[in-house]
Amino acid sequence: MVDAARTLDSGKRQAASLQPLQDLAGADLKRVNALILEHMQSSVPLIPQVAEHIIAAGGKRLRPLLVLASARLVGVESDRPLGLAAAVEFIHTATLLHDDVVDESDLRRGRETAKALFGNQASVLVGDFLFSRAFQLMVADGSLAVLKLLAGTSATLAEGEVHQLMTAHDTETNETAYLDVIRAKTAVLFAASAQVGALIAERPEHEVEALRRYGEALGMAFQVVDDVLDYSQEAAGRGKALGDDFREGKLTLPVILAFEAGDEVEKSFWRRCLEQGEQNEGDLEQALALLHRHGALEQSKERARRFATEAHSALSLFPNDRVRDALLQAVDFTVERLY
Repeated sequence: MVDAARTLDSGKRQAASLQPLQDLAGADLKRVNALILEHMQSSVPLIPQVAEHIIAAGGKRLRPLLVLASARLVGVESDRPLGLAAAVEFIHTATLLHDDVVDESDLRRGRETAKALFGNQASVLVGDFLFSRAFQLMVADGSLAVLKLLAGTSATLAEGEVHQLMTAHDTETNETAYLDVIRAKTAVLFAASAQVGALIAERPEHEVEALRRYGEALGMAFQVVDDVLDYSQEAAGRGKALGDDFREGKLTLPVILAFEAGDEVEKSFWRRCLEQGEQNEGDLEQALALLHRHGALEQSKERARRFATEAHSALSLFPNDRVRDALLQAVDFTVERLY
């Protein structure tokens, strides 16, 4: 697999970019953004204020881009993916609003969260409004297959949030439990985004499944990379401060691996900082030292590369064209954020 080598061989790889994906679907994405703006309006002024704050802060619209590009991959030429791409972005945005309340987060990508500006109640209720708008867009499309997929995805996202809440600050959380959480909390929406086009085109089941595997593997790599970056200098300039997850007591993959490899003194350190929330000056530096001592960051990077390989493999049944290359570059770009 030539393309995968670009991602996995850090010494020889070509720089990957989201630009091919953005070039491919950029005009359609502008129309999606217009739909998002239209459907977040309400006669209740606070709703568009809160919605606009978080949607305007949104990143690269990767999930809607996946809807648009994967639809092209399977030959969809209608405008149907536009409304469904907007629905996917509303689902994602609603989960962010709820996440910030649950996590008590005041900053996201270096900006104040809606929760910090408007309060918990407004954030939760506007999140509910955006979920409702998403379902209106799904119903308007008329595909029962898509409605079933995205309704199930929304339920899984909620289950992932509850699962994360159950394992929060628990240093006994193992890698399997962590992967279960990020699969439900992050990867499932990537997977759904990649499948939508194949469902509305009524493509064969093996193509739908291939796109599901691609999206899920991309989502898993995306989240693992994010968790590694929290303990890397690359966090600066990406809207995160070094060690945000540590300060919030989150059990992410690097910490889980370091905890499992550590002696009892080290385990006591992690329990104090993450379970009991007792953090002192110098604790972040100590955490970073332990992560490096046990190779936890490098091991986590390797897990991300493995998911990237799975994503590449999943698309191998599709023709080697501009659309497939753009989708593969999105995988490579996700992992190359580590460098």
